[in-house]
Amino acid sequence: MSRTPDARARDHQTKEIQKNITNVEKHFGDMCQLFSAYVRKTASLRDKADLLVREINVYADTETPNLKRGMKQFADQLAKIGDYRQAQVERLEAKVVEPLKSYGAVVKHKREDLKTTQSARDRESKQMSQLERTRQRNPSDRQIIAESELQRATMDATRTTRQLEETIDEFEKQKIRDIKKIFGEFVTVEMSFHAKALEVYTAAYQNIQSVDEDEDLEVFRSLLHPPDYQSRLEIVHAHSRGSLDRTGSSMSKSGTLQQQSATSRLRRRDDNEDEDDEDKDESDEEEDDEDVTDDDN
Repeated sequence: MSRTPDARARDHQTKEIQKNITNVEKHFGDMCQLFSAYVRKTASLRDKADLLVREINVYADTETPNLKRGMKQFADQLAKIGDYRQAQVERLEAKVVEPLKSYGAVVKHKREDLKTTQSARDRESKQMSQLERTRQRNPSDRQIIAESELQRATMDATRTTRQLEETIDEFEKQKIRDIKKIFGEFVTVEMSFHAKALEVYTAAYQNIQSVDEDEDLEVFRSLLHPPDYQSRLEIVHAHSRGSLDRTGSSMSKSGTLQQQSATSRLRRRDDNEDEDDEDKDESDEEEDDEDVTDDDN
């Protein structure tokens, strides 16, 4: 027996509803898995940031004062980012992942509604087949009964179809609203995090850039030359100056003595020469006297 136009229309409607439910089930499930993975990655990034904050603090304790202070402040700002990211993870879980998960139960409920409607359609089809067989046998009383059963089955199928149509219409409307809300919540959570993160990152940048390089270089250089080293160095310099002074004094004294000795030698030489000249003069005078004596004789 061929289906009536109304029955064929209801069959087409049921197929479209089933396709819609299957489509929602598949893609909502995929989005739920991917959003969950996104949240897990965000949580993993938060954990890595916590490790980074710890390492920066450990290293800062070994550095010069200004750099230490700048790194500590920088780490504090990163820790704030970690707190904001933790709130981001929690809000994404509550406002995005959980609503998507809940669609598993919604789809299951809609499939039950679809199954109920399909059962009513099957009863209608069965009654129509039975009525056709009864008409072929021509017993009037049985035909009346079959027609009555078919009428009830048709009314039941029509009623359940109408209920399914209303239910699926509400489902479609709620689906659109939920998608708008879920995606809107996702964007709101992300924007809130990034807006706060931008402020904190700005402060972190300013903190690390405010480190006084020259002052820390002076501290580092003083570590290379501690005070006791400076005092020892000054003592060495003092001893060196004293040695030079003594050496100069000795050299000066030696030079003076040498000059005095040379002067004495020159004086003695001059005296000797004078004595030799006197002796020579006396000898010449004696020779002159002798010559005079000889002339007199």
